[in-house]
Amino acid sequence: MNWIKKIFALEQSRFIVVGVMNTLIGMAAMFIAYNVFHMGYWLSSAMDYIIGSIFSYFANKYFTFKSEKKSGREVVRFVINILVCYFLAYSIAQPAMGVLLGSMELSVSAFEQISMLFGMCIFVVLNYFGQKFFVFRK
Repeated sequence: MNWIKKIFALEQSRFIVVGVMNTLIGMAAMFIAYNVFHMGYWLSSAMDYIIGSIFSYFANKYFTFKSEKKSGREVVRFVINILVCYFLAYSIAQPAMGVLLGSMELSVSAFEQISMLFGMCIFVVLNYFGQKFFVFRK
């Protein structure tokens, strides 16, 4: 039983390493899209996941979950997982931040960027479980 905990911890550690790298790549894309190209909340946050997901798929497949399957269905499940996690996370983030920050006088830009950061946090949790139990399940 102790060896199961060690394996799970190692897998979580690998997921965190990939996640940090993916987050840096995706955040850069998202905030550049929002602040430089003025793409707005949904399109900027989508850029994060379009760019980051390509990296994330290969890094998590081979490094985190050590999946050796050569399956088109795995790619389809990955895309479904990313889309579901994305829409859930960002649909929850903006209203939640509206409630939490509603009394603060923030610019639309500041509010949306704080919401995007909160959406990223929600996404990470949903995505880990989606990849572990749906995409790369053993």
